[in-house]
Amino acid sequence: MGGGLLLAGVIMIIKFINQLEETVLAVLLAAMTLVTFTQVIARYVFNTGATWALEFTIFLFAWLVLLGMSYGVRVGAHIGVELLVRALPPRAQKVVGLIAIGLCMLYAAILFKGGWDTLDLLLMIGIEAEDVPVPLWVPTLILPVGFALLFLRFAEAGWKVLRGQGSGMQLADETKDAIEQLKQGNQPENLDKK
Repeated sequence: MGGGLLLAGVIMIIKFINQLEETVLAVLLAAMTLVTFTQVIARYVFNTGATWALEFTIFLFAWLVLLGMSYGVRVGAHIGVELLVRALPPRAQKVVGLIAIGLCMLYAAILFKGGWDTLDLLLMIGIEAEDVPVPLWVPTLILPVGFALLFLRFAEAGWKVLRGQGSGMQLADETKDAIEQLKQGNQPENLDKK
């Protein structure tokens, strides 16, 4: 009974993280678009602009990318080359999938450690960003957060493989999507119409 309660708690936490991740991504994209748009209007219409806007947009973009990579793993938006893996028998596909997920988790762990060390150094030094009046550790906080979230997403993918719900990371398959569109009589979106 205690294991079921624990599992329900973990599921609630993951759902909360999923919603938070999507909300933060939407806010980051909206803020980046708004700042960039206002800067374009300010420069080309009023011949002025904020000195902090470029650096702020770069920080927003970094957060968007580093959160977006884990979101991409979660929804299967990353593109992968699986031609050889798909030619393997199902059991071998799972083994290769688990090895790939393990290597990805190792990558995320190494970069988490590097991000944590960078954050620790910036906290110790105490310098501010160049144009935005915030300590530099604040925008850099996304490094350990983003890679911890990426590690979590790979762990979720590995758990699905171990439970038999897949054979590896669920990657986007543009070739399969294009073939499906052709079978339905639609021309794939990425092909030029002549």
